[in-house]
Amino acid sequence: MAAPGRDPSQSPRHGPLGRNAQRRHEASGPTVSGRHLGVAPPPKPLRYTTPAYPFHHLVSDGVWEVRTDRGPGSPGSGVRELREVGAAGRLTPELRAALRREPSLLGRMARVLLDLNFPPSLHGDLCEAVGLELEPTETEQFSAVRRRRDPRMREQVLTAYEYQCAFCGYDGRIGTVPVGLEAAHVRWWAFDGPDDVDNGLCLCSLHHKLFDKGVLGIGDGHRMLVSQRFVGHSPAAREHVIALAGRPLIGPQPGARPVAAVHRSWHACQVFHGSPRPATTV
Repeated sequence: MAAPGRDPSQSPRHGPLGRNAQRRHEASGPTVSGRHLGVAPPPKPLRYTTPAYPFHHLVSDGVWEVRTDRGPGSPGSGVRELREVGAAGRLTPELRAALRREPSLLGRMARVLLDLNFPPSLHGDLCEAVGLELEPTETEQFSAVRRRRDPRMREQVLTAYEYQCAFCGYDGRIGTVPVGLEAAHVRWWAFDGPDDVDNGLCLCSLHHKLFDKGVLGIGDGHRMLVSQRFVGHSPAAREHVIALAGRPLIGPQPGARPVAAVHRSWHACQVFHGSPRPATTV
């Protein structure tokens, strides 16, 4: 078991049944993984917490155990006190045994955590960051018990925005089939975002990813927000991201419901990074 506090980005990747002892950074759930990827994982805590907080409190969930130089048990949720006693954590023996008996359980658990905490556009990044590859067969039989998305939403949102990206106007097709256009939830589906047109945007793949990572947002008057924390020096970054600041969204068409204020506010508070850049001048 390794002591907590080391940068997880410096640790080697390992398989699901390899090393079970995880540093607190690696085992603290979506909050740490999200920050590591530059994702703002909602909901934001009501008070400040550290990566040590879930490392300590996972013990009460019955899936995690902590040992220190003094023996079993966590000394508390503070980073300093955990480091001082050489605290290290790992999955409980029962869960480790269950994973050995049924390796596919890991994939099903991971899929549930992803569905409950992050939009699909970020699932691949999160899995890659921890070295986890999810096979479809690992999750198919469990999907029946998960909350179902409304399959009509994509068509309704793309129609409302006339099959063009609300940020850049991209409208590519192969024949009659749209390519690279997606229906994005403004309030994440994983956090009770409804499958309604007024919670959706038609976005190209690039701007969907930037929107879900908090680089882009929607401000008053349905104008585009660009985070001051975004840095890009290439002409492409300036043209496709920075230059969007202050521009009005493209769409929806007359008669279609625009993004509701309550969903815009949620995204601005829970996902968008920092302060917006001032509007660009043409």
